[in-house]
Amino acid sequence: MSCRVFRSRGEGEGARKLGMIDIQSLETWLWDAACVIRGPVDAPKFKDYILPLVFLKRLSDVFDDEIERLSDQFGSRNLALQLLEQERETREVHLVRFYIPKNAHWEAIRQHGISGLGQFLTDAVREVARENPSLQGVIDMADFNATAAGQRIISDEYLAALVEVLSRHRLGLHDVEPDILGRAYEYLLRKFAEGQGQSAGEFYTPREVAILMARLLDPQLGMSVYDPTCGSGGLLIKCHLRLLETHGVMENGHRKLPPGVAPLRLFGQEINPATFAMARMNAIIHDLQADIRIGDT
Repeated sequence: MSCRVFRSRGEGEGARKLGMIDIQSLETWLWDAACVIRGPVDAPKFKDYILPLVFLKRLSDVFDDEIERLSDQFGSRNLALQLLEQERETREVHLVRFYIPKNAHWEAIRQHGISGLGQFLTDAVREVARENPSLQGVIDMADFNATAAGQRIISDEYLAALVEVLSRHRLGLHDVEPDILGRAYEYLLRKFAEGQGQSAGEFYTPREVAILMARLLDPQLGMSVYDPTCGSGGLLIKCHLRLLETHGVMENGHRKLPPGVAPLRLFGQEINPATFAMARMNAIIHDLQADIRIGDT
């Protein structure tokens, strides 16, 4: 698989920037990240390293945005952090979506340096999972310090280069629309699927097939959608996007459901732990509430 810059036809055309990153910029950026580790890692394995780091960066940037919002709300950053710490101690965190420990902040990762970075990243994602039980078995599936035949699969030097590429763009609430980031995320899934050939069907349904199925199902407000073999969650997400097409209203150049209407209730099940983790990440990246569980139907 060549490391030329790939762009999906139609998806980036006429993208609205509106002060945010557009789909073409994100796709180019993520493919650049894949090219950084192309030497030591086979293409099908790119996703095991890049997707969790993109997910962690999104969580970290959103957490920083939420701290700023709370600081404005309470008039003091120290008070906001104090209230958040009190919530954390009770294991009932409501002020933010996900609590990100200090060592898992993206700046802490970037400033760590090269030596021992693989273990530092592995510890960081595991600490995030401990602090946020809903992310257990999702973000902590990655082992950035893994070895094969006595050798590191990806060295700290390559990881440091990957972190630097991923640091080019901020992924906070005001930097990128959830659906735009989600589409870029699925772009990488699609590219990895193409590199894996026949086995790709285990985790990715071609986008055109997913769109067709969503159109045939024609989901309506308040309906439940269940995919018993959901893979990386693409069909569930396409049903949500179909609902936006048919019932959404334009707001700042993007379709959103009107206030007070019932969204789809999304449910999924997946037997493969790594693919289940991708599905959960994919739903959260799209800012969707989806009940996705691991299991054999």
